[in-house]
Amino acid sequence: MTDTHAGRDWAMLALVVLIGLNLRPFLAAPAPILAEIVADTGLGYGGIAMLTLLPMFLMGLGAFVAPGLQVKLGARRGLLIALFILLAGSALRLVVWDGASLILTAALSGIGVAFIQAAFPGIIKARFPAHVPVVTGLYSAMIMAGGAFGARLMPVLMHAGYGWRAALAWLALPVAIALAASWRVLSDVQSDKPDGTLTRQLLRRPRTWVLMAAFGLINAGYTSMIAWLAPYYQAQGWTSADSSGLVAVMAACQAAAALGLPILARGNVDRRRWLWLTIAFQAIGFFGLASFPAVAPAVWAGLCGAGLGGSFALAIVTALDHLPRPEQAGALAALMQGGGFLIAAIGPYAMALLHDWTGGFAAGWALHLGCVLVTALLYLRFDPRHYPAAMPATG
Repeated sequence: MTDTHAGRDWAMLALVVLIGLNLRPFLAAPAPILAEIVADTGLGYGGIAMLTLLPMFLMGLGAFVAPGLQVKLGARRGLLIALFILLAGSALRLVVWDGASLILTAALSGIGVAFIQAAFPGIIKARFPAHVPVVTGLYSAMIMAGGAFGARLMPVLMHAGYGWRAALAWLALPVAIALAASWRVLSDVQSDKPDGTLTRQLLRRPRTWVLMAAFGLINAGYTSMIAWLAPYYQAQGWTSADSSGLVAVMAACQAAAALGLPILARGNVDRRRWLWLTIAFQAIGFFGLASFPAVAPAVWAGLCGAGLGGSFALAIVTALDHLPRPEQAGALAALMQGGGFLIAAIGPYAMALLHDWTGGFAAGWALHLGCVLVTALLYLRFDPRHYPAAMPATG
């Protein structure tokens, strides 16, 4: 019996890896090959920003809808449907004919990812209650590693002779593998359906909105890095392969920090000193990108990546810390991501506007430096001694 239980845990961990790896490639992949996409479709800066803005907006909106869908569908069926939608969004890029249809495939993929991201933290807390920081760190690291995989793969496929449509569509293959694995592994998942009124109860609590704001301000930096880091350096003469390598450095540092910092923070439920460390990384990185882009681009990208990845993982852990019951903690984490992604969606478009107004990206990086400094003040609120008063258990 013990061996069977251990085997199921290992299978679930493998599924955490597979699903996490598929949640960001569709976002990160277009940036290194934007020159080819723009030449073929005529997308301007506003349209390019929509490739990130629209799916992030839908991820945010979907997180508010996901708890109700879980009530109706259950976690297993909902996750399978969401993975199929992500598969369709990736595969349909093979036949897109213009910029608008490419943006629609990004939106379709975002809809699928929205449900997955809303449901998965609660499943992790339910299946691994004694190891939430470590498993959440693994999940977050795989999300970031998936972004690196998507960005790095595109120039390789283009060099191998594929057009940009076929290169993007290849990302459907790992989604299909994750879908097949989920069909088998999630048959063993017993997950309580969430209370349909829980979302309304949580939205009445100020702490929910503080979590959303902190998560959103940080992830606005991530969406802008995904959308504009490669074009920023391509405008300075870098090749698509070199700029994709820089995105991969950022994402690799994200993955390392997303995995490592929750492990380091697991011994103390007060996560704030580690959250402030991620702020310091981002502040230095964004300052370097804005002020000295040619001095040490890999260092600036790596520091931003480490700060963004660590913040993402620790934010989920911190949200889960607030409530003891998995379904309640999972709903809070979903709402934090929902409101946060709505804020984060603004990042790429704000940078596009600032680029139009100033003629460069430096003002956009300075904007994100300001965002992380504001977030540092919000992190002051996350004292675990005050969690019961800030977020009393529901039901």
